[in-house]
Amino acid sequence: MQDSANDRRLTRQEVRHNAFTIGIDGKPARRFFELLRRSGARHVVDVRLHSTSEPAGWATDDLVYFLKEICGMDYLHLPELAPTRELLDEHEKQAGGWQAYATKFLALMKQRRIEEKIPKEVLTDGCLLCSEEADDTRQGLAG
Repeated sequence: MQDSANDRRLTRQEVRHNAFTIGIDGKPARRFFELLRRSGARHVVDVRLHSTSEPAGWATDDLVYFLKEICGMDYLHLPELAPTRELLDEHEKQAGGWQAYATKFLALMKQRRIEEKIPKEVLTDGCLLCSEEADDTRQGLAG
């Protein structure tokens, strides 16, 4: 199976916590789990606003089971790392573009005092699970 440009994005990032990112939407299950298994990540940190959404066609309980059985990975949902619904809605409307979104998102993380509340060990060798595929710019938000 040939890799697409989006599939090659799940590689070790030399960001502050050696975190990975992967989007769940629009990716067949086989491809999704192959990417995770080959990534070197040890666990998945779900940073989606609503972990109960089923865009890939399986429920969160199924995801947790498949991650453990197929990849040997644990699952953790951290909604405090998710953007607000308002911020997502604004971004989807392209109000201000990516840079405006990134600035507001980072301000939100600072306001939530994420660096004080989330131990870096939670992110180290973890893969941040997003709804959409993250490009190289978005991966910078993980560090």
